[in-house]
Amino acid sequence: VQLQASGGGLVQAGDSLRLSCAASERTFSSYNMGWFRQAPGKERRFVAAITWSGSNTLYADSAKGRFTISRDNAKNMVYLQMTSLKPEDTAVYYCARGWGTRDTSYDYWGQGTLVTVSS
Repeated sequence: VQLQASGGGLVQAGDSLRLSCAASERTFSSYNMGWFRQAPGKERRFVAAITWSGSNTLYADSAKGRFTISRDNAKNMVYLQMTSLKPEDTAVYYCARGWGTRDTSYDYWGQGTLVTVSS
């Protein structure tokens, strides 16, 4: 499984950004997917996850109310819509296959896309 995250960039506090993750496999629609992030000098942390059908989602407290995870199985894509961005959201964001809040529950990872939020 190959995953490629994109959509990162430099934004100002309060802005919105949508990250995308493209999957190479036709069986993508059967995968649960998640987003993690890793800030400079910190551990990788869970952001959000979505089940294969999109019927269930899971969010970190830091993401609730501001971030929305979604997917389009016809396009083999998963998205992370981020709003009201804060400088503390600055991190490399990774998409991965799996479910749950622990990174050990995920087996395939994309290369990451950098989000920088300036104050």
